[in-house]
Parts: sequence; C-alpha cells; structure tokens
Amino acid sequence: MPLSAIIADDEPRLAENLAARLKMLWPQLDILGIAANGIAAVSMITERKPTFAFLDIRMPGLDGIQVAKIARYTRVVFVTAHDEYALTAFDAAATDYLLKPVSDERLAQCVARLALQARSPLDAGTPSTLPDRPVHGNTLEWLTVRLADTTRLVPVNAVLYFQAGDKYTEVVTATERHLVRTPLKELLEQLNPQSFARIHRSVIVNMRAIERIEHDILGRSRVHLRDHADVLTISRSFADRFKHM
Repeated sequence: MPLSAIIADDEPRLAENLAARLKMLWPQLDILGIAANGIAAVSMITERKPTFAFLDIRMPGLDGIQVAKIARYTRVVFVTAHDEYALTAFDAAATDYLLKPVSDERLAQCVARLALQARSPLDAGTPSTLPDRPVHGNTLEWLTVRLADTTRLVPVNAVLYFQAGDKYTEVVTATERHLVRTPLKELLEQLNPQSFARIHRSVIVNMRAIERIEHDILGRSRVHLRDHADVLTISRSFADRFKHM
C-alpha cells in the first residue's frame, strides 16, 4: 500500500517548506495535501486516509491535539514551536514530536522512524516506539525533558533521584542527567509515595534504586544506589523512615 501524508499548519510557508523537505528525504511518500486549519485537516484525513499526518498544534478551528484524537488510523507527528504540549501529545498517540525550527538531522531521524513503523501494522493508533502511559490517579508517570531541538519523555520509574538546584530540578537516571523547571515540592506531590521518598530537603530518591543504606557511628546515613556511583545523604529530618534499613 502506498505511503501518504497530509500536513496541517496555519503558516503556509512553513507547511510548504516541510512538504518540500519531506519529498527530498522520502521520495516515496505521497503528500496528499496541506490543510490551513484543524477542521480542514480532519476533513482531509477522513476523505483521503493518509498514513501520516504532520500537525501543528496551535491552529484555528481545532487544534492539533483534537485532530490527533479524531485521526484514529493515521499516525500523527506534531510539528510545533511549543514544547509544553509534549506529554499531552503522546497521550494522543503521537508518533513523534518535532520542535520548530526543525533541523535536517531531526527531520531525517523522524522519517527513518516512520519508515520503520510503516513496515508493521498500525496498532489502533498507539505508537510502537513509546510505551503506554499508565494512569494511577494523579501520579506522575512521565517527565518531559528538552535536549537541543528534541523533546523527549523520560519514564519516572527510570529516575534514580531528583535533586533541587537554585532554579531547576536535576533528574538523574542510570545513564543521563536532565534539568526540569518543576520544583521539588511540586514533583513530590505527583510521585507515587510507595516508590519515591524524600531523604533531604533537596533530594527525592526512588526506593527501588537503593542498593543499601550505611549508618556511621555519628548517626549519619548515606544512600548507595544500584548501578550508579552517586552517594546521597539522608538528613536527620527524614532519617526515621530509614533507620531500620
């Protein structure tokens, strides 16, 4: 079955530029049309049934998120200047999330991903490259992080610990470190209390990441993590929870 796409963006020059770049990177992809707003995008998707839809988020009529929720059998890539919608976008089963201005390298990466996915059947609109997002009340399951011109989702259960800084909160995984703007106190309210605990006014640790806790003769306690060299100090204010560990 031929691969096809539509583009929806209320900025015609950007839409036309994207179409031209896609044709260069992926000559086999048939660009069926360009929609200037969300309503036109829905109409185009319904009538022409494209394999992919490249959607801006802020558009007249219907926004890109609303369009994506209607486009059940079309894989959606968001192309937007706004990184704050990433989590909502992936909840709407987005295959990728590109931030404007999109670099040639990032667009090529997206095309390679789409080409790979096109070889497998569509799974009811759920992207094969990302896990489902479980919902447990208001518990936070994903973090949106920014790397250069890419927005990524980091699963919260992969985080070893969070540490508050002057302006940002550092998110530490086994292999990476990221900075997010969310204050530690706000994060704590959204984390699963069975999995994460505050051990210091500036540190929240993933309980599953703890290898051991060492107590010295002065009553100080330190957390040693699995698969990571960082050692974290437990302050006296939070020590009671860990004194028997």
